Amino acid sequence: MAESHFLDEPGVPSPIDPLGRLGPLGPLGPEAVAVAVPTQRMGQTRWRLLLRRPTFGVGGGILLFWVVCAIFGHAFAPDNPLAQQLLSANAAPSGSHWFGTDPLGRDVLSRVIVGARDILVITPLATVLGTILGTALGLAMGYLGGAIDLIAGRIVEAVLALPAVIIAFLFIVALGPSTLTLIIVIGFIFTPLIARTVRAAVLSERNLDYLSSARLLGENPARIMFGEILPNVVPAILVEFTVRLGYAVFAVATLSFLGFGVQPPTPDWGADIAANYSGLLAGYWWQTLFPALAIASLVTSVNLITDSIEQVLNE
Repeated sequence: MAESHFLDEPGVPSPIDPLGRLGPLGPLGPEAVAVAVPTQRMGQTRWRLLLRRPTFGVGGGILLFWVVCAIFGHAFAPDNPLAQQLLSANAAPSGSHWFGTDPLGRDVLSRVIVGARDILVITPLATVLGTILGTALGLAMGYLGGAIDLIAGRIVEAVLALPAVIIAFLFIVALGPSTLTLIIVIGFIFTPLIARTVRAAVLSERNLDYLSSARLLGENPARIMFGEILPNVVPAILVEFTVRLGYAVFAVATLSFLGFGVQPPTPDWGADIAANYSGLLAGYWWQTLFPALAIASLVTSVNLITDSIEQVLNE
């Protein structure tokens, strides 16, 4: 049963009498007054603290840059990322091609800019899918317990025991490489990881007084799990989501590098590294370096945001 908040709410009279002792709900002590702090005001305070953190600003700025590239990349990319100019193949970085060209003469800068699109579509959707499934599973395991927790726990352990790459290969071979397949694969891999975290958070809430009150009022388990427990474990879910978002970037890039992700000639950071890393031996370092830096910068931005959120929630 959700906790009530009275103090400082416009239009709601205080339950405390002029002597500060009694109200419509009976005796009120310091604990009740402390609980009465408006949750909305607490959320605003946390948001202001988050915005003041330099790491959040840096991470958010980098992430915003790549989001703009993903949405409007074709509009400001200097060249067509698919256009082949064989006479300019393997050209070093210069004024005409800031990041140089690849073995087919395609502009590396344009491919890096436009290549942000697929990775910034797949990673958030896959992470959202894994978070939704993992949260629902973790709530059921943690609150219902018993046979459900035992059976689901064994399944989660079995999935986690398998290498993630093997699971991804099985899905991709069965469904074929596509954007939808990548979203399903990564979401499925993240589900047991998130479920385990949510289950641990639910176990710490399961025996608290507000849940005992909800059960006494006859609320059904689904209402208790999603209406009462879920709002109280949102901070843990939020941190887990941002952490998995960074891992999703690596997962998409790795699968593309192995040839199971975004398929050529579509610009993709992982696929471009796979196609050009052999050029390092010939001195064509730019063809691999700049896509790799793009991946590193995106993961770093997500990690900076994650660290900032976790620090604010723990204050």
